[in-house]
Amino acid sequence: MNEQGVGFDSGLDVRLRREALAFDYGPEVLGPEVELRRLDEIRRSLRDPECSGPDPVYGIAMDVCRSEDADDLRRRYLLFGVVAYAGGRLGEEPVRSQGHIHSPAPHCGWSTPELFEIWEGRAIVYAQEFAEDEPGKCIAVAAGPGDQVVAPPGWAHCVINADPDRRMVFCALCDRQYGFRYDGVRAHGGLAWFPLLRGGSIKWQANPRYRRSSLQVRGPRSYPELGLDAKVSIYRQYLANPEALQWVSDPVRVASLWPTLEP
Repeated sequence: MNEQGVGFDSGLDVRLRREALAFDYGPEVLGPEVELRRLDEIRRSLRDPECSGPDPVYGIAMDVCRSEDADDLRRRYLLFGVVAYAGGRLGEEPVRSQGHIHSPAPHCGWSTPELFEIWEGRAIVYAQEFAEDEPGKCIAVAAGPGDQVVAPPGWAHCVINADPDRRMVFCALCDRQYGFRYDGVRAHGGLAWFPLLRGGSIKWQANPRYRRSSLQVRGPRSYPELGLDAKVSIYRQYLANPEALQWVSDPVRVASLWPTLEP
C-alpha cells in the first residue's frame, strides 16, 4: 500500500496519493474523500501549543471497504478507517494525533477498543489507562508495516509518526458509532508522556500535570487471547471470519480480558 500500489498487502486496493494526505481506491473499494485535521485542532494536546508544523497534520478516510462487504460491516457496527500522516515536526514533537478516549457507543454502552495496523512508515501507538491525575499504566508501542496494536476500552491513546522524514499510513478498525472524549487529556495539556525528537530518535518527557508515572516502551506483541493472527492483515482476517473481530464493536464478548489486557 503506497504510491506505486506495492508494499504491505492489506487486502484492500487503497493507494496513498502522491504528495497529498489522500487516497485513491480501486474499482471494488468504497471510500470517501479524506477529512483533513488542521494543526489548530490538536494544539491543546501538544507540548508546545504555539508550535509550527505541517498543516494539515493528517488526513482520515472513514468507512473504507470492499463494496460487497459494506452491508455486513454496517450490520456488525464495524468501521475501517485509513489515515495518512504528514512527515515533519510539531515543534520538538513528531507529527501525531491528539489524545482521546472513546465515548461509549450507543448500541453497546461501552467505550470500545480500537485495532490499529500500520501500512507504511514507522509509527508509535501510545496509550495510558486513564486521562486523570493518575494515568495508570503508560505504554508506547513502536510498530512498522503489518504490525497490529490494540487500544483497550477506556484507555486514552494517540498515534505518532515516528519518522519525520516521510509520511506514515495506518488502518484502524473501530466501532461504527465512534465518538471521542478530549476533556481529560486537554485538562492536563496532553497525555502523560510527550514524544520528543532528539538526534534522530524519540525521547520521552513526562507531562508534569499528571502524577508521577513510568513509561514502558516496547515493540508490538501478538494477541492470541483476542483471536488475532499477527501474520494476516486485519481486513483479510475479517474476510476469513467476520465473527472473529466482533469484539471490536461488542467488547462484552471478551469482558473478562479487558481488566488486564495491555496494548
